[in-house]
Amino acid sequence: MSKLSPFKNPKAPVFPRLAQGKTHDEMAVTWTSGYDLGEAYPFVEWGMVAPGGGVGSPTRTPAGTLTFNRGSMCGEPARSIGWRDPGFIHTAFMRGLWPNKEYSYKIGHELSDGTVVWGKPYTFRAPPTPGQSSLQRIIIFGDMGKAERDGSNEYANYQPGSLNTTDTLIEDLDNYDMVFHIGDLPYANGYISQWDQFTAQVAPISAKKPYMIASGNHERDWPNTGGFFDVKSSGGECGVLAETMYYYPAENRANFWYKVDYGMFRFCVADSEHDWREGTPQYKFIEECLSTVDRKHQPWLIFTAHRVLGYSSDTKYAAQGSFDEPEGRESLQKLWQRYRVDLAIFGHVHNYERTCPLYQNQCTTSEQSHYSGTINGTIFVVAGGGGSHLSSYTTAIPKWSVFRDRDYGFTKLTAFNHSSLLFEYKRSSDGKVYDNFTIHRDYRDVLGCMHDSCFPTTLAT
Repeated sequence: MSKLSPFKNPKAPVFPRLAQGKTHDEMAVTWTSGYDLGEAYPFVEWGMVAPGGGVGSPTRTPAGTLTFNRGSMCGEPARSIGWRDPGFIHTAFMRGLWPNKEYSYKIGHELSDGTVVWGKPYTFRAPPTPGQSSLQRIIIFGDMGKAERDGSNEYANYQPGSLNTTDTLIEDLDNYDMVFHIGDLPYANGYISQWDQFTAQVAPISAKKPYMIASGNHERDWPNTGGFFDVKSSGGECGVLAETMYYYPAENRANFWYKVDYGMFRFCVADSEHDWREGTPQYKFIEECLSTVDRKHQPWLIFTAHRVLGYSSDTKYAAQGSFDEPEGRESLQKLWQRYRVDLAIFGHVHNYERTCPLYQNQCTTSEQSHYSGTINGTIFVVAGGGGSHLSSYTTAIPKWSVFRDRDYGFTKLTAFNHSSLLFEYKRSSDGKVYDNFTIHRDYRDVLGCMHDSCFPTTLAT
């Protein structure tokens, strides 16, 4: 069977992007090509890497194919000057993975004459089983965007730190296991070709590590389209690009909320562009996600969303007096407290900020860097300095604000075991740590009673 080089064929498969599936033993790979299903059959060839290297008997798994047209867009410029045919988006699932084993894969398209157009080969490491004790490292940030490598000017120079973040993460590829990009991905704002630019920029990461995404205002928001915010931030994309270009393990791809179990972590990824308040479908999901985790095996419970539903001393939020999105934490703070959420991490505001452990605007401890014992409140983090233009803080520093940094950067969580977690904030310019804290506790500390999270007891013996 002959093979065609992807570099001589403009339709060849490009920009692979991994994502963990709905179970820990499933990895999805999504890619872009110029081949419709009638022209060539898409698939992924994959297998476990043997101890001495090489793959003994690779498996071929077919991929599904999606695309969209101008009529799928909700407004301008996506329906007019920003429109460009996106080609075809393919997703295949590699299932039955052995925990922590290394796998090799290659995306390909089989033409009608039997020849195959191959993409480049890559490797990835399968996720650990839920509850497994091993070194587990997670990167989280938002609002990165894309930029030009040839020295030309990006329009309005809107994402000046984007390449620093990307390049630092590429250089450190061996020292983390998964990425969460929590909204505002390319800032395409209705110019469809910029999604290809973004997926190409992050491909060295997404081809080797699960690249999980959340929905931001620049992906989803458009008036009269069922979102919570009636604004035009997406440039008419109204979620179509994000929902098609990337896979994420949601039950309904139009509802951008889902959970991820990764070893000792559970991540509850919310969609701040849809209503999260009590009585909504998303609120039901959030409570189910937080309440169903087995904390003796998965002690580290993380909540993420794009907009700040927790706390931020951003100037705009401070001017509103609430220090968060309107109605942001009104419904959710009782869930974070009841289910003892360790960390809530947000983007949208383009800087870094960390709070003390908080409940109802009050710090629950005077400690700022080494936390231990009963969980008395959730630590809130803004990690929106991925690359877009920086946001300003209010001059007066709130009592709950422990550390602020108006620079580009990302956060990293490292779980060493069931009792020890390290949080780090790193600047993109040099990859060095500028803020950090540790959590040390046992299962009995997770169960410990605290304000508004104590379950009823009886006097009976």
